[in-house]
Amino acid sequence: MSLNLTGVTLIYPDGDSRLTALDDVTLDVPPSTLTAVVGPSGSGKSSLLAVAATLITPGTGTVSIDATDTTGMSRRELTDLRRRKIGMVFQQPNLLPSLTALEQLQVVAVLDGRSPAAALPRARELLDAVGLAGEAGRRPHQLSGGQRQRVNIARALMNDPTVLLVDEPTSALDHERGRAVVDLIVRLTRLRGTATVLVTHDTTHLAAADRIAEVRDGRIGHHTGIERAS
Repeated sequence: MSLNLTGVTLIYPDGDSRLTALDDVTLDVPPSTLTAVVGPSGSGKSSLLAVAATLITPGTGTVSIDATDTTGMSRRELTDLRRRKIGMVFQQPNLLPSLTALEQLQVVAVLDGRSPAAALPRARELLDAVGLAGEAGRRPHQLSGGQRQRVNIARALMNDPTVLLVDEPTSALDHERGRAVVDLIVRLTRLRGTATVLVTHDTTHLAAADRIAEVRDGRIGHHTGIERAS
């Protein structure tokens, strides 16, 4: 259960010239670890996350999930891979307003061909894991911002992904709620064994990371000074 980017380069057309978004990037994220990705706006963080999610195919290099090289996969194969292997948590939860917290999770299973009833135990387990067992029947407007983000995280884990990609999950939260969300992501990374990548601008969250990857001008540097306590 790991994520590996090797020699990834991504170049976009930019008028009459070309813009290098990622320049020979290599990133290894082992299972049960969290890598924080930091860097200034426009440095390539979003491009890195999109490539890791197989939403964008790099010009050169490889993206491997569970030692499976995604190079050459068809669009359908990549869609299936994302559904089965990759969980994504975006800045905004984008919950469906008409569905309860429990139903938000069940609908993920329905898209994967399972019935809501079959998905019910897993959905309840995950809501309990994120501390929302008592809020299962509430709709998004009845939940706080932090609670909505917790539902978002639980939804991303519904299909038991290998890789968890998290994009600025605390941007709309105050410091206390943001810290609680990051602590939850760390705990679930350990518990579920995911290879987790967290993109963040908030340096106060870096102490929670096993590794820090700094992106500048499409290139990546690694910091290993912060290690998980044994």
